[in-house]
Amino acid sequence: MPSPQPKAAANLTGSQQQPKAALPGLEPGQIQSRVAILLCTYHGQSYLSDQLESIAAQTHLNWQVWASDDGSKDNTHAILEAYQRAWGDGRLRIRMGPAEGFAINFMSLVCKADIDADYYAYSDQDDIWSPDKLERALKWLRTVPAGVPAVYCSRTEIVDADNRSLGFSPLFKRPPCFANALIQNVGGGNTMVFNAAARRLLIETSDSANGVPHDWWTYMVVSGCGGRVFYDPIPSLRYRQHGGNLVGMNSSWAARSKRIRMIWNGRFRSWNDRNIQALQKMYERLTPESQKVLDRFALARKSWLIPRLIGLKRSGIHRQTLLGNLGLIAAALLKKM
Repeated sequence: MPSPQPKAAANLTGSQQQPKAALPGLEPGQIQSRVAILLCTYHGQSYLSDQLESIAAQTHLNWQVWASDDGSKDNTHAILEAYQRAWGDGRLRIRMGPAEGFAINFMSLVCKADIDADYYAYSDQDDIWSPDKLERALKWLRTVPAGVPAVYCSRTEIVDADNRSLGFSPLFKRPPCFANALIQNVGGGNTMVFNAAARRLLIETSDSANGVPHDWWTYMVVSGCGGRVFYDPIPSLRYRQHGGNLVGMNSSWAARSKRIRMIWNGRFRSWNDRNIQALQKMYERLTPESQKVLDRFALARKSWLIPRLIGLKRSGIHRQTLLGNLGLIAAALLKKM
């Protein structure tokens, strides 16, 4: 059972605003890697406490939450302050976000100079992390040399607003790579944990991002600049679906139908325009192989039908599933990519 509710939280509303008064600490002499959890919030009072409690329950103990609130008018900020007091010891820092959308809010945290850690984790406000989420991510990240940018991401379990299971996100079987990242993001930002080398790379390329979502940009930049990306088929969190979601699940037939409409109305092509323009701004940072993939893809999109299909094949770009690649071929035939 939760400990008694602090007076600071007594007037809050939502699903669970009763922060535990104490957190487990490191044993004397125990050393764990420092993890900075980059949490972005906006009108999150309904589910924020569940997420914060799941962070508090992590088996990896050495973490600090940096919360950036994008101008909430509900009780979000009060909930954060209640947890800040209950946790103590600098476990939760709160700042005001730039109020320019979730992607820019996340990148503002990535680039914040006074956040210093060994590893970094994006966090949405309404998920529920598995207790071993950080532990499993760091287990893989430690296998990568410190100077090599590396990102861990995973599958998710989909739940409804009341935390009832709805299934799982698609299981991707092809290895993550730049040729995939150009047209598909396999790792939701809410699952991503990355090392300090990846963070430095993101800071150095942040001016080029050009409105690309933070998680897709992370996948493209790290894979394109010679880093490593690992996709864990075991879900690391419960991904809540509710009316306020900015980005929802993508595995239903309704979602697939929506993606077909996006191809037809030109939105998919617009995304590719944006991604190519952003990557061309940091072209010299890409590996020679990634430069070839980008050049062939960009050239093929401007070519006539037969050269376009041949060029796309030579570029190596692909999505993760058969249906996705069939949609890619259709988009190429219709010059909608």
